[in-house]
Amino acid sequence: MSIANGGRPRLSASTLADGIALPGYTRDRARSGIVHLGLGAFHRAHQAVFTDDAMAAGDAGWGIIGVSLRSPAVRDALEPQDCLYVVEERGEGGRSRLIGSINQALVAPEDPDRVIAALADPGVHVVTLTVTEKGYHRDPGSNHLLVDAQDVVHDLAGGAPRTIFGYLAAALDRRCASGAGPLTILSCDNLPDNGRLLGGLLDDYLVARGRARPAGWACPNSMVDRIVPATTAGDRARLTVEDHGLTICETFRQWVIEDRFAGPRPRWEAGGAQIVDDVRPFELAKLRLLNGAHSALAYWGLALGHAHVHEAVRDAELLVFVRHQLLAEAVPTLPPSSALDPEAYVAAILRRFDNPALPHRLAQIAMDGSQKLPQRWLATIVERDAKGLNSPAHLASLAAWIAFVGDRSGPGRPADDPLAPRLEAIWDGHSTPGEIAMAVARTSGVFPAAFGASDALCRQLGEALDGLTARGRRGALEAFLSTI
Repeated sequence: MSIANGGRPRLSASTLADGIALPGYTRDRARSGIVHLGLGAFHRAHQAVFTDDAMAAGDAGWGIIGVSLRSPAVRDALEPQDCLYVVEERGEGGRSRLIGSINQALVAPEDPDRVIAALADPGVHVVTLTVTEKGYHRDPGSNHLLVDAQDVVHDLAGGAPRTIFGYLAAALDRRCASGAGPLTILSCDNLPDNGRLLGGLLDDYLVARGRARPAGWACPNSMVDRIVPATTAGDRARLTVEDHGLTICETFRQWVIEDRFAGPRPRWEAGGAQIVDDVRPFELAKLRLLNGAHSALAYWGLALGHAHVHEAVRDAELLVFVRHQLLAEAVPTLPPSSALDPEAYVAAILRRFDNPALPHRLAQIAMDGSQKLPQRWLATIVERDAKGLNSPAHLASLAAWIAFVGDRSGPGRPADDPLAPRLEAIWDGHSTPGEIAMAVARTSGVFPAAFGASDALCRQLGEALDGLTARGRRGALEAFLSTI
């Protein structure tokens, strides 16, 4: 038995936490039907939980081989615990449960061939991904692969893979050579049409290598939703055992998956997943409403002195602003759907955000804005502009983001963003808010071409940034609210 610091035993198959619900099945760590790329907290609170439920319902053989693409931290947390960990749901009806669906935790840079071998195993039928938006190495403007990105260039040159495309292409080669059959590659990241986007980017990579994706490989769209803040030392201290993989989350969870698989799959419906013909209505609502609200709260809230989502959503003026941005501008862009009541959805989102038992850091949400905002805000603005409609709230929030990346001394800064050097260079190279806004819109690579081509949108964004700069966040917020 391993004794951790403080005298508590380390969680393992022989040392379980008191009062925690155990998996409802007998683990078989020798059988894994899924490889997951991006073994972070969200996966452990979401896909791994749905898979745990499927296995508890009798769907054996779907254990997960989890792969960290960068750091050994998660492997070092899970492997000494027999890959067991506790998921603690916080909120009304919350509970704690032990998750046993992860069988192995690999670190890709340490042993890339082992990862490729797992992906090429004929017993593996599904690859899931939570690699965040920047893991796709996509040009936000064109949605094509950035073939000149450093890691992509490295992989195309034949080095040990560093990107998801390098690993998937190597697995494709081996599976085709051995007759292992096609894979379902299921993106679980917050990107529009994420499956088709992933398939297109993989095709771009394969074309650059001089080959094509064989028939039968599938990349379904999916939509995922669960709030998973970072776990703290205080969270871990409350358990009767030392659990380095403890994962905190809300009680709510949602997974909507397009019914387009290349072969067998787990019965995720046992955990409440929805298998549907078209994910897009769910996806757009989530991206433009929930994710859009998160980003607005982050870029306004940090500058207003808030650190967490629940604090920002309790700022009365900010709450009115965000609700207006969603209901007046984002909701009208959603396609009609009998499965979605937009006003009820917005109300539910804001209730979920107001959960002090789930301290979700705004600085965490503010990361990688250049990769998130095209689908959360910019598509909405461009679609409304094409119909002759203005989007002043979205433009005000965009101005708050531009100010965020330009202010390198405030909370959450310097900006953690793959395009931070480019965005900061724009600030350094221009003197007025109007010039900065136009340069960001036309030269940053973040904005769609239709936005940069619109003199009116660029001017309105410049005016929003000028007002925010002159009045400060609180003054700009009050000035906006006086107009609605």
